[in-house]
Amino acid sequence: MKGLKMLYLKCSGSEVLEFPLSMAALKSAHPSTSFPKRIPDAGFPEFGVYPVSEEDAPSYEQRTQKIEREAPSLSGSAWLIGWSVVNKTQDEIEQYDQRAASKNRFKRNELLAATDYFALTDVTMDAAMTNYRQQLRDITNHANWPHLSDDDFPTKLG
Repeated sequence: MKGLKMLYLKCSGSEVLEFPLSMAALKSAHPSTSFPKRIPDAGFPEFGVYPVSEEDAPSYEQRTQKIEREAPSLSGSAWLIGWSVVNKTQDEIEQYDQRAASKNRFKRNELLAATDYFALTDVTMDAAMTNYRQQLRDITNHANWPHLSDDDFPTKLG
């Protein structure tokens, strides 16, 4: 788990009193106790402080759904955080679509810019390049727009 931030909670039995719990909050609650700089992986059971593990996030349809972290719950002797899959609002779906359209317009514009020199007056543009550039300009009419994959973009020939 190197690189993952460990989460902790303070509880009384199966009731969560504070989550997430920071070392500063623990020190503030127990000012006369000397603590290390970090909470150890095992927590401080004598203070009701336990580690919290996160379940793997479920798969979901990113355009129309999102995942939300659930509150920690006791499962056997371990504290776990689960996930809920919820439907996005219409506004959230529209924002997702707008971000996808913006990202794909940017990619289209970069691809067009990379071939702009073919449009100079002293360069003769062949039919394949003319066709490629037109396909890039027409990409917003693609059946998958705005949710394009790399395969949906035309292939530059030559």
